[in-house]
Order: sequence, then structure tokens, then C-alpha cells
Amino acid sequence: MNTTWSLDALYTGYDDEKFKEDMKRFDMIIVKMDNLSKELDKLPKKQALNQIFDCLEEAFRLEHLAAYCSLRQSTNTTETEATSYLGQINQKSSNLAKANTIFMKYIAKIDDIDALMKEDERLSEYAYYIRKIKENNKHLLSDETEEIIAKMSISGANAWSDLQSYLTSTVKAMYDGKEVTLSEIRNMAYSTDESTRKGAYEAELECYNKIKDSTAYSLNSIKLQVLTLAKLRGYSSVLDMTLEQSNMKKETLNAMITAMKEFMPKFHEYLRFKGKALGHENGLPWYDLFAPMGASEKKYSIDDAKEYLLTHFRTFAPDLAQMVERAFDESWIDFYPKAGKVGGAFCANLQPMKQSRILTNYDGTISDIVTLAHELGHAYHNQNIHDHRLLNSDYSMPVAETASTFNENVILNAAIKDAKGEERLALIEGQLQDATQIICDIYSRYLFETAVIEKRSDSFMFADELCEMMLEAQKEAYGDGLDTEYLHPYMWVCKGHYYSGQVSFYNFPYAFGGLFARGLYAKYLEEGEAFLPKYRSLLHATTVSDVEDAAKIAGIDLTDPEFFRKALQTFSDQIDEFKKLI
Repeated sequence: MNTTWSLDALYTGYDDEKFKEDMKRFDMIIVKMDNLSKELDKLPKKQALNQIFDCLEEAFRLEHLAAYCSLRQSTNTTETEATSYLGQINQKSSNLAKANTIFMKYIAKIDDIDALMKEDERLSEYAYYIRKIKENNKHLLSDETEEIIAKMSISGANAWSDLQSYLTSTVKAMYDGKEVTLSEIRNMAYSTDESTRKGAYEAELECYNKIKDSTAYSLNSIKLQVLTLAKLRGYSSVLDMTLEQSNMKKETLNAMITAMKEFMPKFHEYLRFKGKALGHENGLPWYDLFAPMGASEKKYSIDDAKEYLLTHFRTFAPDLAQMVERAFDESWIDFYPKAGKVGGAFCANLQPMKQSRILTNYDGTISDIVTLAHELGHAYHNQNIHDHRLLNSDYSMPVAETASTFNENVILNAAIKDAKGEERLALIEGQLQDATQIICDIYSRYLFETAVIEKRSDSFMFADELCEMMLEAQKEAYGDGLDTEYLHPYMWVCKGHYYSGQVSFYNFPYAFGGLFARGLYAKYLEEGEAFLPKYRSLLHATTVSDVEDAAKIAGIDLTDPEFFRKALQTFSDQIDEFKKLI
């Protein structure tokens, strides 16, 4: 079995004739869109609309070029060809901005578009897409301004984001007299040996000193650009812009945070209890957040991981198991950490190919299997939207974590059901680790980003100030659960979610996804197989519905805190069982 992914289904290399041809086609679509943008008012409306969607779909297909280069760069950030081609592709993409803005404004001003959609199958399938265009039109700037923004972003937020990715993937930490990558040192947090965990934590913090100032400039620059654009586009705040882009109501976010804050003391209780079990009297030190408990020493090979996942997914949804087998057998996954490879894990949707690609930094623990399940959940979500039209393939941030976190619940709950004693303790504690991340840690990131955006409007924050802000956010979110002498002031450096000019507050969607999936899983336990068609329909609807409307398919009102309370209560019950097992 290959442990690196194959990208041959996209291109076999930069010298692939298909890659070269698509680069030429990109230039052609730029000209085609530009010419059409000047002729729209001379064409019948239905003809103009169909030609617009012809162009937009063709441009979407050509996103394969950027996907290929980005995927190659993610496993080798020092690859100069990937960087060079991405620069060229980004430049070409920016040349589409003016025509695209004209298209959006043209669609938005058609008063009788509902009648046209009834007459045309493709337009009717793009009904939600068209509705969002009309809603977003008030935030579009002039055609020339949109073009300038797109071009300047290449050397602005996009470049600063690339810098953060490059720095964190190439920086070396010194551990036990040897140089190791940041991914390798962070993986040591799961070691069974306390001295290893503590030593890795200290080495990790020390290595950030080498890159903290450059990364601080990246964060400041990106957030200033985000603030500027939000103001220019007429949003009342960056958060409101994010919620609108996420197709999610503020009432839903408020309902979730209300419930989270009510249950946070229970998570603090779990952290204190774990700390005492590990011999700490002042709360749990950061370096022991992921300390394994119970019989969790087993290591799993890639083949073991495959069989583990298939065994449990077959009993849940056969189509999910079939997709997982395909992902392993057809080399969709890049498993192991290495120098130059980005940290963490992600799943990329290759919509026109009806495939996905998954990156992990696999180390053989049960936690790594859960990470695989998580990313394969994204791939399953992708599979359930692959029959949509091309432009109906973008689900918003909050629902993006639904299938991934649901998969985690399937794997862990199936394993817990069959486990006893030390093994059961290990699995429950592992699930509580993850729950604490999506409740306490995500809330700390939400608090931190809120503070950064508020402060960036009138001041620059150097690295030391950002560290203090991160510590304050962690103290509020983790309460007395953690030992305040051992927090993580550099979490803002290593988390790539802060470093996007297009997406802000990529934190609360993880909490939402975790709690939404937990609530959905509870419904699955109640309804059994009858739930699966609803689940698939819900996933299918996420690209063509607001978050709240998709949830209604499963009979859920997301603006009511009670739904989130029920999901959180299941974690509270697990904390009580964890204490008994200890």
C-alpha cells in the first residue's frame, strides 16, 4: 500500500501535456469571460445567464491547476516549481475578478429571474447559488476595485499566509540533541512518557522564538486587510461578514456559545481530575493535555488503521466503508510526517473528478486513526455532494465539520462499546481530549481572534503582546482546569486557521461541527437505519441551503440552545464515567 498520495489523476507532473494545455485554457477563459462581460446587455437574458454559467463552470474546472500545485506544495513547501506555478495561477485567477464581478451584478439585477429559473433546468438547479448572489450583491465594490483587490491579495494576505505556512513547516526544534520538525515535536505530546511530553513541549515553545516575529507580521497584515475589506464592503464587523459567508445566523452562534459556557465548568472538572490522576495538584499542565491514560500504548500500522476503520464503518454505512477502502487502495492519502510537509491534517475535494485527497501526519496512535476517520468524513461529505452541479459544491465552514466529526463518533463509540477496563478508560479519555479541544480550546481561539481583530483596527501587535493575548484567552476558556504556569502562548503561531485573507474565525465551526455531529449521532442511536437517508440528505443539502435549513431535515432547531445542551450533556455523562473509571 502506498503511504504517499498519488496526484496522477490530476496531472502526472508539470511537464504533463494536460497541465500545459490547461494553463493555456486558463488564458482562454480569461479572454472569454472578459468578452462576454462586455456583451451581456446585447443578449437575451436566458442566453446571457447560460453563457455566464458556462464560463463559471469552465473556470471552476481549471481550479484543478491550483489544487495540484497546492497539494504538491503541502507535502514539500520548499518545492520551487509549485510556488512558481501557484504565483502564475493566482495571477491568472485575479484576471477573472473584474468579469466575475460584472457577472454577479448582472445576475443580481434581473428582477424576473425566478421565472427564468422555472424555464431552465440548469438555472433552477442553481437557485440557491443565485439567491446568494443577490444577497451578496450589496457588498460588491466597483468592477475595477474588485479586480484590484484580487490582484493585490496575491502579494498581500495570500503571501503572508504562505510565509506562515513556510515558517512553521521548515522551522526545526532541538530535542535530545537532534533537530526535528515541528510536526514531529508536536506528535510527542501523545507519548506515554511524561518526560518526553514535557521535553517536547519545552522544545516546541523554544523553537517558536525563531519565527515569532515574522509570523506576528503575517498575522497583523492579514487581519488589517480583513478589517479593511469588511469595512469597504459595508459589513458591521468581521464576525458578521464571516457569519454571512457561512450561511449561518448569529442566533445559532449565540445559542451554541451560551450552551458551551454553561458546560465549561464540567470540562474544567475533567481537566483537574486528569491532572490529579497524573500527579499534578494545580491543574493539568499543557504538556499533559494529550497524555494517554489507560491501555493506550498500542501502535497501529497503516493496514491496521484501514481494517479498524472498515470494521466499524461497515456496520454504520456500507457506502462509507466502500469509499474508505477506495481511499486507501487508490492512494488518496499522504500519511507520514517529513521535513517540509505541512503539519496537521486536511481533506481536499476534487469535485470534477469526484474524488478527495487527504493529508495527515500519521504516528500510529488511536488518535491518528480518529484523525483519519475525521478527514475521511470530509471525503464522505464530498461524495454526497458530487452529483450537484459544479458550482453547488461549496459548503460553508460550520457544516464543513459535520460528517468529519460524525465519523469520529462512529469510530470511538463503536470501540468504547466493546471495550472494558483500561482500554475503555483510554478510549473515553481520548474522546474527552477531543471534546475539550472543540469546547475549551476552540473557545480560546474564538476569544483570541476576536481580541486581535478589535485591537488591529488601531494598533500593531508584536509577538510578545500576541502571546499575552493568547494566554488571557486560554485562562478564560480553560479556567482552573489547567496549571497557569504551563500554558501555550504560541498557539497563534502554529494554527494556520488564523492566516487567511478570505476566511476569518475558522474556530467556532469546529465547535459547531462537533456538537452538531454529536446531536446527530444521538438521533442515529435513537432511530437506527431510518436515520441514514436523512443524514445523507442533510449532507447533500449543505451546499444548497443555509445551515439552519439543512438542520431542519433532521428535525433540529439550531437557534435553540437546548439542542446544544443535549449534545454537551453526553460529554458531561462521559466525564462522570471517566472519573469512576479512574
